Amino acid sequence: MRHILTAAVLLLASSLDSAAQPMKAPKGGKAISDELLGIFFEDISHAADGGLCAELLQNGSFEYNPTERDGWGPGTAWRFARPGHSLGRMEPRMDQPLHPNNPTYMRLYVERVGHYYDFDGWTGVGMENAGFDGITVKAGQKYDFSAFLRNVEGDSKEVRIALVKPQGNVCLAETTLKVAAGEWQQQHATLTAKEDCPNAVLRLLVLTKGAVDVDHLSLMPQDTYKGHGLRKDLVQALADLQPKFMRFPGGCVVHGGGDGFWNTYRWKTTIGPRHERKSLKNCWGYHQSMGLGYYEYFQLCEDLGMAPVPILPCGVSCQGANGGWGMKGQAQDAVPMSEMDEWVQDALDLIEWANGDASTTWGRKRAEQGHPEPFGLKYLGLGNEERISPEFCERFKYIYERVTKAHPEIIIVGTAGPGSHPGNWDFENGWKLANELGMPIMDEHYYEPREYFLNNRQYDDYPRNRKTKVYLGEYAAKDSKLIDALAEGLYLLHVERNADVVCMTSYAPLFARKNATNWNPDLIYFDNEKPYLTCSYYVQQMFGQSAGQYYYGNCVRFEGDKAGTVQPVKDSHYGQSVVLNAKTRRLYVKLCNATDETKTAHLDLRRFGSMKSATKTVLAGKADDKNTFDSQPVAPKTEQVAPQKQSSLSLPPYSFTMLEIEL
Repeated sequence: MRHILTAAVLLLASSLDSAAQPMKAPKGGKAISDELLGIFFEDISHAADGGLCAELLQNGSFEYNPTERDGWGPGTAWRFARPGHSLGRMEPRMDQPLHPNNPTYMRLYVERVGHYYDFDGWTGVGMENAGFDGITVKAGQKYDFSAFLRNVEGDSKEVRIALVKPQGNVCLAETTLKVAAGEWQQQHATLTAKEDCPNAVLRLLVLTKGAVDVDHLSLMPQDTYKGHGLRKDLVQALADLQPKFMRFPGGCVVHGGGDGFWNTYRWKTTIGPRHERKSLKNCWGYHQSMGLGYYEYFQLCEDLGMAPVPILPCGVSCQGANGGWGMKGQAQDAVPMSEMDEWVQDALDLIEWANGDASTTWGRKRAEQGHPEPFGLKYLGLGNEERISPEFCERFKYIYERVTKAHPEIIIVGTAGPGSHPGNWDFENGWKLANELGMPIMDEHYYEPREYFLNNRQYDDYPRNRKTKVYLGEYAAKDSKLIDALAEGLYLLHVERNADVVCMTSYAPLFARKNATNWNPDLIYFDNEKPYLTCSYYVQQMFGQSAGQYYYGNCVRFEGDKAGTVQPVKDSHYGQSVVLNAKTRRLYVKLCNATDETKTAHLDLRRFGSMKSATKTVLAGKADDKNTFDSQPVAPKTEQVAPQKQSSLSLPPYSFTMLEIEL
């Protein structure tokens, strides 16, 4: 019996080892990129503050100002509170700041601490913050509070911190802090909610006469993704896409969106302790606290197994400054060439920060923040959608040549400007520059009506002998119905067929907060409690799940097509792709039917040998179906099916079908 068990164990181990071994790709395949699907994160529509960053307080550092939005100031998102007949006032100040990058703080003066009667036990002088449309707390969950406090005058002060349910003024959790005389001191407390509340407020009340300075308040749920300060459900939605890379921080955010060089995103001011980071006006009309900075971006990439693709400005501003989109680039400003070495050094220092060991200047800064091992940066983007003017070309070339000389191992991603279609002025100049420099990757962007994605096959006509590959960094159909998602899916099938030319893609924008949306459509919408996933999300997910190294174009024939047709002609609105992942021994058959009729696809997969199992996933519905916060009629349905080397599949109208076959 013992020998039988041993033999069985050895047989099982042998089987597992065999399954883990890469396979040799059958003949007839074309080598393609297996990093085809990634994500692009930009802080638009409150994707960071009030979104992916789990911070629950808004304007916790009192740095909001009218430059960001008319009527804003240090007290925005705060409400003065003095219950129990207390007397006092609050005053924003900048004379003795916590840190130069965080100059504004709030001073609370307490003239008289009142009595409890008629105020449900509340007294003191202070302020309240309702976060982003209220603070959502869950019973039994723990929330970490912190703030920098300074006792300006008098004896030790008592400060009451509480989570409060506005309805009935009910205390959900509380603690009292002691503030001794002296300089700024950071205080910490953990609050455990007694009950669920979708719209709680954070209340801070000084209970002792005198004056207290307050700055950089924070309230974070303890339960964040891997404890790294990001909202779990939103990160999980990203993880479920199985993306291979992430481009960040933008987008127009990279060069300040046309506000001027003062508002250009500089990565060095987004790392280190959060109270030392320099916040900025967001080009989409709100505030960036930088609670989500370069360290968090790289950490997220590591957590999800994504290659980081940071994008740096390259010495020219957005041509859209103050309505400049209609001025043929006349609003584009350029840094004097005599100052360009600073921008070059930013790129070189970023590479050292990401890849250098702890003995280097910038590698040590990364290690001090908690990551002694290098992040392993492979890609670096320079510029985003800038007009490809002579000034841009001169500055891009200046940075490119110096970075590639110092770090030939880094793959540079350039930009083809806005509206990246053949014949476009920026597109043609961008590709001329790419060919001149032998640039590794060119980033193309376009947002078009669904008809474009249904009918155009742009990459079929791209030259095959060009050194520069394509990254389709921003694209989307201009609606979020099922038919739009299928149009994008059909276009991605054509991209996959051309994945020897197109090496990466990412839908945009990624996130949008309910009631704070700057751009539609987006891939994932969310409120304080949950995300909702669009039809386009599920199409993206199927492509993310089906990465491979080889494309086969003649394994599928649609009923009615001529014999030997490996791809339906343009405007047919249906298509197919067969991709082999030789590393994982998985075969993926993807079939899109964006028509109003049932289609039949005939599959011949005999070349791939024996098959162990198969899973079929179908996304289907009516053309105008659309997922919303209140209704999600479209979601994929998955079932186990018998693997077959030859078979016919019936494809419902308006559907996307994927077979995953274990070989």
